[in-house]
Amino acid sequence: MLGFILKFILTAVLVYGLSTVLPGVALAGVGSAAILVVVLGILNAVVKPILQILGFPITVLTLGLFLLVINVIIVKLADFLMSSFDVHGFLNALLFSIAISLVNSVVDMVID
Repeated sequence: MLGFILKFILTAVLVYGLSTVLPGVALAGVGSAAILVVVLGILNAVVKPILQILGFPITVLTLGLFLLVINVIIVKLADFLMSSFDVHGFLNALLFSIAISLVNSVVDMVID
């Protein structure tokens, strides 16, 4: 349980740091980053599998690159749902989703 809480807090702080570094990404604060982590987790658990099933033929044709587009859709959906989170454009959402994936990998390696 402690590991989960530590991962959550560390991910939220790092997501806020990403929002300050990456252009076109704005977050209101660390609290908004924590809410964003929860929203992204829910969207990844509920919406992403549906998009993966619907986009499976395109994913096969693009050799998996369409999964990046699905990640961008998830980030833009979080942008739509949260007023304290703003991402301008497809490329910024793509960079943010890639950066979040890298952050999650690093956090998982450090905590586990």
